[in-house]
Amino acid sequence: MRSVCFWVGVSLTSFAQTAVPGNTSATSSTPAANDPAAPKSPRLLANSNIKLGVGDLIEISVFGVPDLGTKARVSSSGDIYLPLIDYIHVGDLTTDEAQDVIQKRLEDGGFVRNPHVTIFVDESASQAITVAGEVAHPGTYPAIGERRLYDLLSVAGGLTEKAGRSVIITHRGDSGEKVELQLPQNLAEDTKNNIEVLPGDTIIVSRAGIVYVVGDVTRPSGFLIEDSSLTVLKALALAGGSTRTSSLNGTRILRQTPNGVQEIPVRLKQVMHAKAPDIAMVKGDVLFVPGSAAKAAAYRTADAAMSLTTSLGILAVRP
Repeated sequence: MRSVCFWVGVSLTSFAQTAVPGNTSATSSTPAANDPAAPKSPRLLANSNIKLGVGDLIEISVFGVPDLGTKARVSSSGDIYLPLIDYIHVGDLTTDEAQDVIQKRLEDGGFVRNPHVTIFVDESASQAITVAGEVAHPGTYPAIGERRLYDLLSVAGGLTEKAGRSVIITHRGDSGEKVELQLPQNLAEDTKNNIEVLPGDTIIVSRAGIVYVVGDVTRPSGFLIEDSSLTVLKALALAGGSTRTSSLNGTRILRQTPNGVQEIPVRLKQVMHAKAPDIAMVKGDVLFVPGSAAKAAAYRTADAAMSLTTSLGILAVRP
C-alpha cells in the first residue's frame, strides 16, 4: 500500500478511507444523492446560494472529514485560506459555486475522494440590508434567506410615530435606480407592496410632513400629513376651530422659504363663509390665528408664532 504523509495538522485517521489512492476497501465519504439517510444541513438550506463578498465569515465542512472543517473570512481580494488547498478565490461566487470550486480542488489534489463540501454563512457583511429613516432601530441587518420589505421594517422595530407612508429602496450597484412606494395603513391586510428586498439594498422610511396651527384656536397642535391635501379650513377644524376672541381677519400662513419666513395673508372669515377660496397648506406651514388686541400683541411677530410650534403635541392625520 502506498504511504501517504500530511504535514498540515490533519488527522491521518480521517483520511485513511478517503485520501489513499487504490484503497478499494475504503468507503466513500460522499453521501449518495438518492440516499434518504444522507445528512442534510438545515443551516445550509437556510442560506443556500448566497453570493459571497468581502468581509463575509463562512463556515466550511467536508462530510466525513471533520478535520477539514474550518471558518474563514473573505479577504479584501475575495480570497479565503483553506488547509491543503491554500488560497482560493470565492468573492462574487454563490455558496453553491464556491462549494463546487472547493470540491474540485480537493479532488484534483488527491486529498479527498468524491468530496462533499457545504458552506454556511455565519456573518454576511456584504449581504446586509440597511434600514434608515423613521424606524425605531435604524441600522444594518443581515440578508440571510429571502427577505421582504415588511420583514425588514419589523426587524428594525417598526415605524415611528412621525413616519410617513413613503418608502424609497435603492439598489446597490444600480446607478441611480430607486423604487418608491407607499405603505398602506394596515400592513397586515395589504401586502401588495411587500416586495422582495435584495442584499445590499437600502430602505429609507420618510418622515411625514407637519402642519402647525397656533394662536387663538381651541387646541393648538401640529398635524402629520401625507400629502398636500390639507387646507386652511381642514387644519383649523383639526385644531378644534377658532374661539370667540379669534381675530379671523388677521390670520396668516407662515411658510419657511430659502429667503426666510414668508407671511401669506388669509381672509379666514371670507373663507369660512365660502366667499374666498380655501388655501392649500404644505409641509412645514404654520397657520397662525391671532386673538384679540391684547393677545395679538404677544404674538405680533412671525418669529414669536414660529416659536410656539416647539412645544405643541403632534397628531397623526391621514387624509
